[in-house]
Amino acid sequence: MAASTPPPGGASLPKPARVLHRRDFLLVQQKGRKMADGLFLALALPTRGEQARLGITVSSKVGNAVERARIRRHVREAYRHRRAEWPPVDVVVIARQAAKAARGADFQSAFDALTVRLKQVFP
Repeated sequence: MAASTPPPGGASLPKPARVLHRRDFLLVQQKGRKMADGLFLALALPTRGEQARLGITVSSKVGNAVERARIRRHVREAYRHRRAEWPPVDVVVIARQAAKAARGADFQSAFDALTVRLKQVFP
């Protein structure tokens, strides 16, 4: 089997750009600032690191495994395009039921609004 290669143009999402550990998810969920949108609830907390990190949560109540994976892909893609603009914060995105019917452009516009809000709250 061939080794997997990252997407061209640096479009991958490296480990330092992701919230990976349960304790980090819980910390952001407990102490983070809430930013609601129709597609998701975002919780943000300043980080000690130099870059923003993203964590994604999609409950089984939102949809089946295929739908949840599609939502995660759209969220990651929207984040990839904006992560350089984000201040150094940990953000946990919790998908809502409305995300199941959303398309890529809907996620892009929701992340545009989130980016503006993050810049205002965490200058």
